[in-house]
Amino acid sequence: MKDTDMKDLVSSIRKNAIGLGLFAIVTAGSIGIAQVTTKESIEKNVQIAQAKALHEIVPRHSYDNDLLNDTISLTHQGVHQQWNVRLLGPIAEGAVAYVARKDGKAHTVILPVTAPDGYTTNIDIIVGIRLDGSLAGVRVIDHKETPGLGDKIEAQKHPWVFQFADLSLLNPEEKMWAVKKDGGQFDQFTGATITPRAVVRSVRLALKFFQQHGKEFVADKEYSKHDSIHDSNALTETKDLADGE
Repeated sequence: MKDTDMKDLVSSIRKNAIGLGLFAIVTAGSIGIAQVTTKESIEKNVQIAQAKALHEIVPRHSYDNDLLNDTISLTHQGVHQQWNVRLLGPIAEGAVAYVARKDGKAHTVILPVTAPDGYTTNIDIIVGIRLDGSLAGVRVIDHKETPGLGDKIEAQKHPWVFQFADLSLLNPEEKMWAVKKDGGQFDQFTGATITPRAVVRSVRLALKFFQQHGKEFVADKEYSKHDSIHDSNALTETKDLADGE
């Protein structure tokens, strides 16, 4: 091969390598941007879903405080030292409890709960508990359960989750807090027992947590205030729905 041919070959290889390198950089950058954008979109959707669910548990007319910002940190070191937060499952870092007040008096606390034993992965739930220990409501915020089977835990797809309203550890008695297949009072789904079992268990544990620490939610503690991590737009975007409750 002549020197000129060899130089042309080397030059061609160099150009192709540079072209491929630039293509790889642009592609990686595009994927990275898409991943960040998708993550932000998912987080915002979860926040909006949570704000909507909060208003389903405590209708807007039932409180007059800034619900999304009247919160109690559940991941603060002081909380972990004094409260049995493990009963709420592997809740996310920065998780907070919401306090609904009317005329300055707290009447309902909404706890974040994570069921670690769903059929596929974690099930994120919010559990509203009145100060008397009865349930104001339960809603599933995020999950990846099987469509058509386990996803019936969603309020939009099945009325199953509505049965928790007004129940407590005394109604029914605690041993009945299980699905019927396990000797309890709660229905399971045809072809799906693991998912409702996980939700029932987590709601019961949330009630246990509140039974142990409920009075602390109205106590004046240094760590009790927490700046909300939630997008304030979530409240605005669900305002019309909440006003219709």
